[in-house]
Amino acid sequence: MPTGVRVAGLMRAPAPLISAASSFFFLFFLLSSSCIIVVFSVSDAETLLQFKRSLTSATALNNWKPSVPPCEHHKSNWAGVLCLNGHVRGLRLENMGLKGEVDMNSLVSLTRLRTLSFMNNTLVGSWPPVISKLGSLRSVYLSYNHFSGEIPDDAFTGMKFLKKVFLTNNEFKGPIPSSLASLSRLMELRLDGNKFKGQVPPLQIHTLTKLNVSNNELDGPIPTSLSHMDPSCFSGNIDLCGDPLPECGKAPMSSSGLLKIAVIVIIVGLTLAVLAAIFIILNLRNQPAALQLGKENAGMINMEDQDQNKYVNAKQVTAGVGDGYRSIESSSSSVAQATRRGGAEHGKLLFVRDDRERFDLQDLLRASAEILGSGSFGSSYKATILSNAVVVKRYKHMNNVGREEFHEHMRRLGRLTHPNLLPLVAYYYRKEEKLLISDFVDNGSLASHLHGNHNLEEAGLDWATRLKIIRGIARGLSYLYTSLPNVLAAHGHLKSSNVLLDESMEPLLTDYGLSPVANLEQGQSLMMAYKSPEYAQMGRITKKTDVWSFGIVILEMLTGRFPENYLTRNHDPKADLAAWVNNMIKEKKTPLVFDPELGRARESSKGELLKMLKIALSCCEEDVDRRLDLNQVAAEIEDLNDEDLSDDDDDDDDDDDGHNFSPTSRHIHIAV
Repeated sequence: MPTGVRVAGLMRAPAPLISAASSFFFLFFLLSSSCIIVVFSVSDAETLLQFKRSLTSATALNNWKPSVPPCEHHKSNWAGVLCLNGHVRGLRLENMGLKGEVDMNSLVSLTRLRTLSFMNNTLVGSWPPVISKLGSLRSVYLSYNHFSGEIPDDAFTGMKFLKKVFLTNNEFKGPIPSSLASLSRLMELRLDGNKFKGQVPPLQIHTLTKLNVSNNELDGPIPTSLSHMDPSCFSGNIDLCGDPLPECGKAPMSSSGLLKIAVIVIIVGLTLAVLAAIFIILNLRNQPAALQLGKENAGMINMEDQDQNKYVNAKQVTAGVGDGYRSIESSSSSVAQATRRGGAEHGKLLFVRDDRERFDLQDLLRASAEILGSGSFGSSYKATILSNAVVVKRYKHMNNVGREEFHEHMRRLGRLTHPNLLPLVAYYYRKEEKLLISDFVDNGSLASHLHGNHNLEEAGLDWATRLKIIRGIARGLSYLYTSLPNVLAAHGHLKSSNVLLDESMEPLLTDYGLSPVANLEQGQSLMMAYKSPEYAQMGRITKKTDVWSFGIVILEMLTGRFPENYLTRNHDPKADLAAWVNNMIKEKKTPLVFDPELGRARESSKGELLKMLKIALSCCEEDVDRRLDLNQVAAEIEDLNDEDLSDDDDDDDDDDDGHNFSPTSRHIHIAV
C-alpha cells in the first residue's frame, strides 16, 4: 500500500511532508521579508550614493559611506543631509565645491524630500526635469551655479507644496516658466542674475512676499499683481516698464537730469555730514571725562562703520577709534528688548560651554551695560555679570537655517577650543534676532592697536609682535578649517576688528563660523568673504576665500594702512589694498610700502618683511587657482625667519618688469 493517496491523477503528499513543506515556505517567507526590510532600510543610502557618483568632484561628501546609515532618527550621519524620523527630508549641499553635471533622477525615490539646496557650487547642465517629480518639495535652492538653457514652461506643474525657488546667478535663458503662477503657496522667488527674456508672467499669488527678477533681459509691462514690489526687484532689465518702474512709453530721464539730481544729493549729503561732525565735536567737548572710554575698550569697534578717505594713512585715522563708545544707563534695557519677548527654550540663555559660570536671562537684564559699537550685523554690548565681563552681540540677520539647525550649529561652535579663538559661551534664540555671548577682552582689537593714537609712552606694534599675531591668526584659521570641514569659508568675516588681542598680545579670532546661519542677502553685502575677487568674478566663494581676507589683514599690518576693502560692498580693484601695494612695487617704491611705525625693523628685519609681503600678495592673488591654500600659507609663515632671503635679494634687477607677485615668485626686488 503506497503511503500517498492518488486523487484525480495526483499523488497527495503524506501529512508529515505537508507539514515540512509548510514550514519550509514559512521560513522562506520570513527570510524573504527580512531581505525586503534590509533593502528598504538602505534604499536612502543607495539613492544618495548613486547621486554622489554623478558628480565629478565631491570631496566634501567623503563621509557618505554605505557602512553608515545617512539618518538615525533626527540625527544626520552624512554631511549635508537633513533627517526626520530616520528618513532623508532634505539635502543642504551648499558651499561644498561640488562639480559636474548632476544627475537627480535617483532622488525620485526620496519621497519625503522637502528641501533641495545646491547653492554656491560649480554644477552645470540644464534644468533637471526630475524636480517636478519630487512632489513633496517645499524649497529649491540652485543659486550660484552654472545651470543653463531654457526651463520648460511646465517645469513647476503639480508642485503644490513649493514655497521657495532660488535660481540666482546661473545661466538660464528663455522665458520665465508660466507654471510658476500655479504655485499657490509660493513665498519667495529669486530669478535674478540670469538671461531670462520676454515678459514677467502674471504671478497672482497672495502668499508671494519676496521677488527678484533683476539683471535679466526681460521686457514689456510689469504685471499689476507685482506693482507693489520694490523697484530694485526689476532693476537691470532695460526694457521693463510700468509700476513700480517708469511708465511704459515714457522716455527715461536724460543723463543731464540724472547728473543734476546726483549733484543735489551729494551737496545735501555733505551738508548733513558737516553738521553731524560739528554736533559730535561739540557733544564730546561737553561730555564728562568719566564717560570717555579709552583705548582699552576700542577693540570691539567695527572699522567699516567709519567714514574713511580712500587709502588714508592709518595714523590719521584716530578720531573714529574709541569715539562713540559711551556708558549709558539704558544699555541694559536695549539688551532687555532683545531678550524679553520670548524665544527658544522660553527665553532661556543656552550655554555651550561647561567651563564658564552660569547666569540666567534676569542676570543679564539687571546688569549694567555699555554700548561697544554697531557693527555689520547689529550692536555689541559689554555687560558685567557676577563680577565677570561679557560681550553680548545682537544679530538681526540670521535666519538662513531653521531653529533646530541653528541650535546644532551653535553647539558645534561651542565645542571649538583653541588658544587663538575667542570661545562662544552662550546664545539666545529668537526668530527675529539672536544674541551671542562671549568673554570680554580688555586689550582691544588688532584694528585699534594699528590705527589708534600712539605716542612715546604707548608706541605702535613692533615687528616681533606683528609677526606673533600673524602666526596666531594662521593657527586659528587652520584649526577652524580642520574643525568645520563642511563650511566653505570657515571664518567668513576675517578682518582686523574681528581679531582681538589678549594681555600677552596673542590674537583671538571672533565672529567666525557664522556664514552658514547668516541671511545670504546680508552676508553678500556685509561679510568679508563676499567682498573677495572670486565672488565678484564668479558669484561664489571657495575654500581659499578666507586666505584672501587673511592676506588683506597681513598687508594692513605691514603697511599700517586701513584697507578700503572693509568699506566697499563688493570687490573693487580701485579700492583694494593689494592693488595699491602692487602699484607701489611697480613704481619701484617698495620701501615706502612698510609702516613707518615699524621703525628700525624696516632695515634690521628687511628679509622677514619682504618674505611676509610676498606671502600676503600670494594670499591676495585674484586667480584662485594660483592663490596659496591655507596649509601652504600657514607653513610658510611658521618657517619664516630672516635667513629666508639673502642679501642678494635686495639688489635691483633690470629684468624686473614690475608685474604683480605670484605664488611662484622667488625674489622681491627693491629699487633703493
